[in-house]
Amino acid sequence: MQRLLAQCGLAPLHLAGRTLLPIVQGGMGIGVSAHRLAGTVASCGAVGTLSSVDLRRHHPDLMERTRGLGVGPEAKTSIDAANLEALDREIGRARQLSGGHGLVAMNVMRAVSDYVAYVKRSLAAGVDAIVVGAGLPLDLPDLAAEHPNTALIPILSDSRGVQLLVRKWERKKRMPDAVVLEHPRLAGGHLGAARLEDLNDPRFEFERSIPETLAVLRAAGIEKQTPIIAAGGIRTRADIDRVVALGAAAVQLGTPFAVTTESDAHPEFKRVLAEAREEDKVEFISAAGLPARAVLTPWLKAYLRAEPRLQAVAHAKKRCTKAFDCLAQCGLRDGKLGWGQFCIDQQLAAALQGDAKRGLFFTGRGALPFGDQIRSVRALMARLLGGDAAPA
Repeated sequence: MQRLLAQCGLAPLHLAGRTLLPIVQGGMGIGVSAHRLAGTVASCGAVGTLSSVDLRRHHPDLMERTRGLGVGPEAKTSIDAANLEALDREIGRARQLSGGHGLVAMNVMRAVSDYVAYVKRSLAAGVDAIVVGAGLPLDLPDLAAEHPNTALIPILSDSRGVQLLVRKWERKKRMPDAVVLEHPRLAGGHLGAARLEDLNDPRFEFERSIPETLAVLRAAGIEKQTPIIAAGGIRTRADIDRVVALGAAAVQLGTPFAVTTESDAHPEFKRVLAEAREEDKVEFISAAGLPARAVLTPWLKAYLRAEPRLQAVAHAKKRCTKAFDCLAQCGLRDGKLGWGQFCIDQQLAAALQGDAKRGLFFTGRGALPFGDQIRSVRALMARLLGGDAAPA
């Protein structure tokens, strides 16, 4: 891969003291980007990213240990502990699979209430980078104060967010090691906009957000040591060339990696994503209160039909159907009007298991590099760098 990079004309990504392929695999939960995917991507010399939420689902012994606990403080404590143990295992296995190459990162959503515990456990387990989206991680430098060599990478969507974060972090004597600029109109999963109608706001367009963010970094004196990673709708070498010409140093992709042979999801999950057409994708408000994009599966169709009725009777639940730590604020549990009225953990877990009828399948915009074919991580890397794709 490094030889291919040298031949293709793209500059490498310099991050955390390493020279990497300018490709970042985005974090995808629940369990879509676990150790197999992240470790394989890192082994190619790129950035492989684990997603922290509910990783116990990849460990039968931990699932058995936490089965049938019901609800309540004791059940929550047991399930939280199992998820943190799974996080340790996944980081260790990803690092082993990487063979010392690339970089292994952990994505932690700021919107989950156990955010602090996930960050601290990931740092203690020796992860190479912490990536935080779904909220402003203004406290991340404090949480990582004892880990100066771990890269800290926020995910933001426009220069205003970057400017605010840089000002806050500057007071803490630590700056971001890179910034992911994610385009809400093109990305998958939870989107970096306050409302659905904001997805087409011109401030998110790469032609504007990248130069404006470069200006923010330049004003702070950190332009050279803080690369911009463009995310959202990156599918081809032409897409990469376009954002690099605007000033990005690398790109982040989610959905194309989700459908690789090494993705940690069920084969049926990969088929649903690979065969989804643009007209099969829809934006809606998730249980986290954020705009989101997913495949219009039977469950999502039924939910959207029922949403007005569910919103009309929304009220705070005294007992959550899930005992473990999930969203800090949940539309269903907390009875929030205008927020999604469903259990996001339950629907994402169904998708991970390949349940096309009940699952929530997050996806980004744009045709996939290999159409509806399921190919390897190495083949995808070669395609993105402009080389010959590996055999099917």
